[in-house]
Amino acid sequence: MSLQKEKRKKERIKFLTAFVVLLIIEIVIAIYIHDRFIRSYVGDVLVVIVLFCAIRAIIPDKYKLLWLWIFIFAAFVECLQYFNLVQVLGVEENMFLRILIGSTFDIKDIGCYGFGCILIGIYEWRKMKPSN
Repeated sequence: MSLQKEKRKKERIKFLTAFVVLLIIEIVIAIYIHDRFIRSYVGDVLVVIVLFCAIRAIIPDKYKLLWLWIFIFAAFVECLQYFNLVQVLGVEENMFLRILIGSTFDIKDIGCYGFGCILIGIYEWRKMKPSN
């Protein structure tokens, strides 16, 4: 196996591991944490990082604006909550889909997604910088 392929494989494993760990943390937050800070803010920051790790596990190449596309997607899903997507789709009784899609629009969630995406952008920028 070439050095480049080996490096990509290691990157994929790293992101897949991060995805699984962060997804478990998100599930624990969704099921067991009912406070106003961790569930409301930390969970929303983490959700875009989980999405980033999933994408990078599948596509290990760096994309300069991946953080922006993830933010747009997350903000779009949040805006769909404003239009009661869960009710429109008729899945309000399905707890998994209701949690996945979300059922309540909150502009603060978009801010949390933005903060998470800024963290992603900083991570990617630091990884792209040549080390001195």
